[in-house]
This record gives sequence, structure tokens and C-alpha cells, in this order.
Amino acid sequence: MAAPLLEVKNLTTRFRTERGELTAVDDVSFSVQPGQTLAIVGESGSGKSVTALSLMRLIPDPPGRITNGQLLFEGQDLLKLSDAEMRAIRGDRIAMIFQEPMSSLNPALTVGMQIAEPVNLHRKMPWTQAYEVAKGLLGKVRIPDAASRLQTWPHQYSGGMRQRTMIAMALACQPKLIIADEPTTALDVTVQAQILDLLKELTRETGAALILITHDLGVVARYADHVAVMYGGRIVEQAEAGALYASPRHPYTRGLLASIPRLDSHAGQRLVPIQGQPPDLARLPPGCAFAPRCQHADAQCSASRPLLRMVEPGHLAACHHDHAIDAVLQPAQAHAA
Repeated sequence: MAAPLLEVKNLTTRFRTERGELTAVDDVSFSVQPGQTLAIVGESGSGKSVTALSLMRLIPDPPGRITNGQLLFEGQDLLKLSDAEMRAIRGDRIAMIFQEPMSSLNPALTVGMQIAEPVNLHRKMPWTQAYEVAKGLLGKVRIPDAASRLQTWPHQYSGGMRQRTMIAMALACQPKLIIADEPTTALDVTVQAQILDLLKELTRETGAALILITHDLGVVARYADHVAVMYGGRIVEQAEAGALYASPRHPYTRGLLASIPRLDSHAGQRLVPIQGQPPDLARLPPGCAFAPRCQHADAQCSASRPLLRMVEPGHLAACHHDHAIDAVLQPAQAHAA
């Protein structure tokens, strides 16, 4: 197997708050291969976006700081780079599509200038040529009449067009890694599908790897090669997408899958919500963070934190009782089938 494009080792990010120190990303490790799409999934507050910002070294200090870990991008530890060296990588070899395009685009600059700027900055290309590149990118992300659209302002675009503009900006310097943080939030369902299809198509064309941050397991099923499920700032399950859907091994992953509608569900079949609330990251329990919401939890779950371990080849889960849960669920699943 080829060397990973990105290898994250034991990443920990903390924030200082009035209630004490909060661990938003807790000892997280994963890798991304060239051309691979990795989805990081979880509820709001699970640590997904902070993980993405940590990879880009965009954690505001104060109050946040990366306290441990390595971010090996093409073998180079991003945490050891100076701010100037990181700025040279950010937007060039690694690009990010932020969650809310209206707040990410500068309202005082035209769309064309914002797309052309990274090309001018990183490729030292004259503005006239950079604008030609920008025009081509607008066409590539399927914004009609690209030449005239270069001179428009972000507020004149619809939500879907703003998100396409963010994709064009991310692709401007042909990065090797794109991080997309909830790229379809607040968009219509049909527009969401268009944006994700476009993003997958463009990354396939360029060979870029993609980290897709989302809470939607339906999106993951269609677009991701590999999945990492986060809860309470920790990764609780990792696997190839097909294996995760076929045989989820953590109760939280099972809960997420049970809470979304399925095409093969019976008429009148109700969705099963996950009871309770996500944990307070400033007051995490000593054991499994999911234990208060888990119907299979016992004293061991509350007392000790389960380690992320291999339960099948290429499939990791952090649960004390994943085999016992399988034994309980298999008869019910067979009956349902």
C-alpha cells in the first residue's frame, strides 16, 4: 500500500473556558490515502469541525491549542512548521471548504478576485492570468456565464452558487487534500446532491484526497471510501464504508444508522432516536462517553475508557462489549430479515 498522504497521530486539541479546560479532540488518529474520501461522522459537538480546523492549524490561541500529536502531510509534520510555512501550504497543497459560505466569502471583494487570489499568491501568476483561471474554475463548478459572474459580489449569489464558489476557490491551486466541513449545510436537498456529486467528480478528476465532515450517514454511504465515527471528541469506530454499514460494531454507530430513514424500511416503521444528549466535553466521564446513553452499558463501561482496537481486519471499534452486542442483535436481525 502507498504511503498515506496524511497521517494523524494522537491529535489532542483543548480549549480554556470559564468552567475549566475542555478537550474537544481527544487522542485522535487516522490516515488518508491519495485519492481517498474519508468521512468523519458524528453529532454536533462531537469534535468533527475542531479536528478539521486543527488539521489546518486554524485553532484560535487563546483560547484553544493543540497540546499533543503529529500531523504528517507527505511525511512532514505540520505542527512543526512556522506560521509562514503553514500559510504557504494552506490554500495551496491543502484547501478547506468551510461550513457557511456566506460568512467565509469576503463581502467586500468580487467573486472573481477571491478565486483568483490564491492563484496569484501561491503560483505567482499575474492577475490577468489568474482571472482567466478563475473563469475556468467557475465554468468547471457549473456556474453559467462565468465571464460576467467574475465581477459579481457574494450577496448576489444563491446559497448553492456560493458553495460552488467555495469549491472553485479550494480547487484553484490543485491541492492534494481538500477538507470539506459540512459543505451542504442549509442547502436544499436537490442542491446538496448536486454539490456533493460535483465535489466527488472534481476530486476524482484531480486525484485529490477528500476529508468530508458530516453528520449525515446517508451522504457517507454514497460518497465515502472510509469512515471515522466521532463521539465526545474521540473516534469510536473506523472502517471502510461498506464494512461499517454491513456490520457496525459500536452502539453509537448502530444508533446513528437506526435514526435515519431507509428505502427498504416497512410502511409505518418508525425511526429509532438515540436517547439523551451528547456529553459535556468539559465534564467527560472517566469511562465510555457514550455509556449514559447506551442500553448495553454496565459498570465496566462507566469505570474505564474502552480503547480503539481492531475487531475485524481493517475495522476498529472502541467498545468493551462489541461481541456481546452482536450476539444480542443477530437473532433480532435474522427475524427481521
